[in-house]
Amino acid sequence: MGNIDDDKKTEGQVLSEKLCFELKNCWDAASGEDLDAIESFAVQYKHFLDRGKTEREFVKEAMALLKERDFQDLDVLLRESGKLLPGARVYQNIRGKSLAFAVLGRKPFTEGFNIVGAHVDSPRIDLKTNPLYEDADIALLDTHYYGGIKHYQWLTIPLAMHGTVICKDGSVREICIGEADDDPVFCITDLLPHLAQEQMAKKASEFVNGEGLDILAGSRPYKDPKAKDKVKLRLLSILNAQYGILEEDFAGAEIEFVPAHKARDLGFDRSMIGGYGHDDRCCAFAALQGALSFAEGIPEKTIVCLLTDKEEIGSMGNTGAQSRLFENFAAYLGAKTLDTYSEISLRQALSRSAMLSADVNPAFDPNYDSVYDKKTASYLGKGIVLTKATGSRGKSGGSEANAEFCQRVEAILNSNKVQWQFGDIGKVDKGGGGTIAQYVAKLGVEVFDCGIPVLSMHSPFEVISKIDLYTTYKGYIAFLREA
Repeated sequence: MGNIDDDKKTEGQVLSEKLCFELKNCWDAASGEDLDAIESFAVQYKHFLDRGKTEREFVKEAMALLKERDFQDLDVLLRESGKLLPGARVYQNIRGKSLAFAVLGRKPFTEGFNIVGAHVDSPRIDLKTNPLYEDADIALLDTHYYGGIKHYQWLTIPLAMHGTVICKDGSVREICIGEADDDPVFCITDLLPHLAQEQMAKKASEFVNGEGLDILAGSRPYKDPKAKDKVKLRLLSILNAQYGILEEDFAGAEIEFVPAHKARDLGFDRSMIGGYGHDDRCCAFAALQGALSFAEGIPEKTIVCLLTDKEEIGSMGNTGAQSRLFENFAAYLGAKTLDTYSEISLRQALSRSAMLSADVNPAFDPNYDSVYDKKTASYLGKGIVLTKATGSRGKSGGSEANAEFCQRVEAILNSNKVQWQFGDIGKVDKGGGGTIAQYVAKLGVEVFDCGIPVLSMHSPFEVISKIDLYTTYKGYIAFLREA
């Protein structure tokens, strides 16, 4: 039996607990009730991820949840008389590809909003405007990849076709082939090792170029000895019979090819989720569910959830965060809230608003430890990630939260017992990245990047921890609740 003094903490131990930041594993503190909630949330997320593999599909699934909770279309309300009162639940669907919704709080419009913003697009393979061609009695689809991908990762994996086509007669055709168990799938072929000596000698970035990512689509000819390009013709006949599509309809269509696999539990202990599109749909789902938790009451401050498109290519276009979609949404709220709306009232609201830019962060990977700074890397299973500054090399092209707002967010998480961790994007000269934070910050909003750590980011099969997903969801709720 040891001396009783052995059980007392030394002065150094007490001082260390007071001054040092200790990064803990969230699983250690999880109770049985917590574990049930974590698993339940993960199940919901996996189902949602499988149904929302494109930005349009994610918005469609989110819209269904909003309508279940009686959210009203803000565009319709703008055409009607009357003011919105505290507790009102409204949304704006921006061209089916981005979404903003709000629950109005007790505080006036000019006091601003608490916002969680994420993006719902992911790297993928798009079709070109005239994609279908035939070569050597094989039909292929010409593609243009979307976002930052490693080309070789998309070879020889099952792909599903998702998209929207506006036909010549104006009708809208939604396409989804490859997700049902009895659906056909598609793939991009690769060269056999026996003939790949020159290919294997190339750098990984040159292994296959963008023009080499054409999709294998068919090989059976149309039965007509006088017809030209008979394999291509048969595919067009199938598409026309099933969807009413003509070849010219591809010119303006939005057709995306994504991995055909479903989200799955990963590891012997089922502690992780592997799937396509975690970046950034895991944060978008946590933000969506966090904001929806306020749908039954009246928050002190108006809460907003912002889900945008096009982040993976710079947030461009009228559905990206660089557009005025959020500014417009805020203005519409003001017009339906205030007795006398003005430009000054909008600017006051924006300058007094605060947002968590809900985006993922690269988790430390022991297989590639040379590109990470272990002191500031994020880790699976250790909670929501706070990234003070984004950008590449010298913080270029990114956003940086100020000290006051950083402390405010950390205090909110600490007071709500939500574990957080640091999360820089690798070593300084190794690369970097950005989020939608910089575009919302341009409006005068306080913004802090805050999300979920991910392994194998931008690959067809990314990995997250279930407990990080749930911890982030709880963190978003705590932030939105703050008055």
